[in-house]
Amino acid sequence: MSSVNSSLDSALQQLREVRLSILRLHKALLESERVVYEQFHGRIQSSGEFFRLVVDHEWFSWLRPISQFIIQMDDVLKSKEPVTIDQVNILLDQAEQMLQPNQEGSTLEKRYYRAIQRDPGIAMMHADLTRLLANES
Repeated sequence: MSSVNSSLDSALQQLREVRLSILRLHKALLESERVVYEQFHGRIQSSGEFFRLVVDHEWFSWLRPISQFIIQMDDVLKSKEPVTIDQVNILLDQAEQMLQPNQEGSTLEKRYYRAIQRDPGIAMMHADLTRLLANES
């Protein structure tokens, strides 16, 4: 096996791990935001109502770029076309840039920062994701 194939295989494995970590984090963020939303607006009555809120309500809009990014990763990982190491590295870089908590940053960065502050589980997931991303090839 050539070093190019080995590097690509390693990068793809890292992308799979990062995707899984982001997927778990995204689910936790949705649940955390649901709890806070319900404190302000009352109980969400059904999973259908929750889905509509996630898709349409401004409260959850900051999570949509993460949802879209997961789809981007899925497209690359399930592509029938050959994938390049550059494509994988771009996605890994995007993951690192997107999921930066910042009290003074963009809406996503600020809301992510607050979620990390209020939920130790999310803080741990963020630490795990940061560690995965630091292992870039």
